[in-house]
Amino acid sequence: MAQPQDFFGYTFAVENEDHTLANTLRFFLNKNPNVSFCGYSMPHPSEEVVNIRVQTTGDVPAARALRTACEELKEVTQHIKSEFLAELERFESAMEEDSPSKDE
Repeated sequence: MAQPQDFFGYTFAVENEDHTLANTLRFFLNKNPNVSFCGYSMPHPSEEVVNIRVQTTGDVPAARALRTACEELKEVTQHIKSEFLAELERFESAMEEDSPSKDE
């Protein structure tokens, strides 16, 4: 007989990632009031896999909480990118105005 699955507590194995993504997702997951526990581990430094454990309060499944964290992370990175590109454009425009022209 199959064992019932606990959709509110789950360990996700994410391949080809490291502490950078795992710690960021952990941060966003811990901000979620529906998440009662989140942590991650890397089984071994030579293995390119991160195990992310998500335990929710029971209001949402763990997969939904992880998806929400990924969506929030995407929004934040898109905002950072747009702000960076806007500032870069302002900087480059200022540099062009300050540089001597070739005709002088």
